Order: sequence, then C-alpha cells, then structure tokens
Amino acid sequence: MQAVIFEGGTVRMEIRPDPVPGPGEVRVAVRLAGICNTDVELLRGYMGFAGIPGHEFVGVVDAAPEHPELLGRRVTAEINLGCGRCHTCLTAGPRHCPDRTTLGIAGKDGAFAEYLTMPASLVHPIPEAVGDAEAVFIEPLAAALEPGQQQHLTAATRLLVLGDGKLGILCACALRRLCPDLVLAGRHERKLAIAAAQGVAVRLADAAALRTEFGPFDVVVEATGRPDGLAFALDLVRPEGTVVLKTTTFAPTPLNMARVVVDEVRLVGSRCGDFRLAAAYLRDALVDVLPLVEAVFPFAAFPEALAAASRPGAMKVLVEFGRS
Repeated sequence: MQAVIFEGGTVRMEIRPDPVPGPGEVRVAVRLAGICNTDVELLRGYMGFAGIPGHEFVGVVDAAPEHPELLGRRVTAEINLGCGRCHTCLTAGPRHCPDRTTLGIAGKDGAFAEYLTMPASLVHPIPEAVGDAEAVFIEPLAAALEPGQQQHLTAATRLLVLGDGKLGILCACALRRLCPDLVLAGRHERKLAIAAAQGVAVRLADAAALRTEFGPFDVVVEATGRPDGLAFALDLVRPEGTVVLKTTTFAPTPLNMARVVVDEVRLVGSRCGDFRLAAAYLRDALVDVLPLVEAVFPFAAFPEALAAASRPGAMKVLVEFGRS
C-alpha cells in the first residue's frame, strides 16, 4: 500500500506492505481522511512522532476475520487503543490507559495510508444519512462536544469559546445546543461568519471589548491553538469559573499560576469525546460541518494537501483515496 511517512520534520510517500488484521481487529480501506492541526504539529516535532500520521477518516471494512458483521460496512474509529487489562481500561475505558497507543499520533500507524487496522471494539459504523465528508468530522466533533459532557452546561451558563479555527467553530456550533447564548471570539471575520450562519453570536477577540459587553464568563473553552490562549482565557473567566483547555501545541504554554490560585479558577483538560454522540449530531443535522471544508486533494497529492492545511487560517483539508 501507499502511505505517508513523517520523520524528522520531513514528509515522504512510501510503499509498505498491506497490514493484516490481528486478533480482534478489522482492516479498513480508507476512502477519505482529514488533515488536523495536530498532524501539522506532529510534523513540527510534537510527541516526537515518526510513522504514518492521520486520525480523522472514513473507510470501508475489507477484512474482518472475527467480525464478519462489519465486513463491507462504512466506518470510522476511535483513536485511543488501550491495553485492555489495566484498571483504567477495565473501569473507564482506553482513553487514559497508561500504556495506550494513539492512532496516527503515538505508536499506531494512522489513516494517511490506503489501509489501516483497528480493534473492532473501537470501530463505529456510520449512519447512512451521513456522507463521507461529514463522517470525517466525527472525531473532531466528538472532541468539540466533550466540554458539554465534562461540565454541567445549561441555558443560563455564560459560555465563551475562544478561537475561530476548525475546533473552535465546531465547539461553538455544537455547544450552542446546550448554551444558546454562547459567544465565539476569534480573529478572522471570514471564519467567524461560518459559525454566525449557524446562529452563533460571534465577536472579534478583544478582551476589553468582550468584558465591557458581556462581563466575565462562567466557562471559557480555549481552542485558539496558540500558546498564549490560556492567558487570554484567564482574562475573561470569572473568579471560581472554569477554563476548558482544548489547545495542544509543540510550543510551551506560559502560565502565571498565581492568577489561577487567587481567582480559584478550575482548569479542565479536554481531549477526545463520544463518537456516538457526534454521529448522532451529524445524523440529525444539528451541526453543519461542510462549510469547514476548504479543499479536497487526491491522496497522490498529499504534500500539496499538507501545505494547504499548514497555511495560517486554513480550514479543513481532506484527502481522497479514489474509492467508491
């Protein structure tokens, strides 16, 4: 199979043997994959990654020795592969297994290849009403919905989402179902307009103007993708409020902990989410993800696709494998 390899800050296309599913696994022929900001960070050195990246995808199961019911099904898959034996796996699932691997990020070859293997337990069939380009967003949409699973968000919660990148827009459009008056603040009017078209109140990210108009917020979801995003969030959250952190960057995040202590602010890390919930949102048309798609490239043109996805302000770039 043809696969993309990240290694030492370089990108190359390479022919590798087709993977063979192991015990409990299925093989998926990838049809469409999305380039995530995390993929760009991996190339820059995040996680010390080397291998096949990619974790947002849709494909068709083409080998399932132990799970024939999945053969031919259109699927995506969760990204955290636990050991299945430790206390964490047995009580809370694989997401925080201390020995986990992560699809396309740490220790598990990812979706920027013609085939990948995954445990059948992590595979999710895609509802018929959800198209391939929408299904690619199940993983990031699940992550965007996760703050609503972690926090008790109500219609009365004063909620601010910081960042008008792909994840910030997804957070705002999805969490609006819980907090209809939430505000999305960003730096780009063109991107803010995507969320505004779905009923989200949008503003430019000016801390003084936001405080004057809205006062301090109960909850701030920080999805700027910038090392200084947390400091900006702390400027806007109320004392005893909560900052939910979505940003992961290769660059370190500066933080004055005295501000957190004095104002008794809760910091909540938020990474992955529930794929079933995200698929249901797409099935029921509660969020429109297609306006986030900026371009679709053939897999053979992956270097060009990656360059497009790496441009400042880029939205979602998809890679198509030419399978029907």
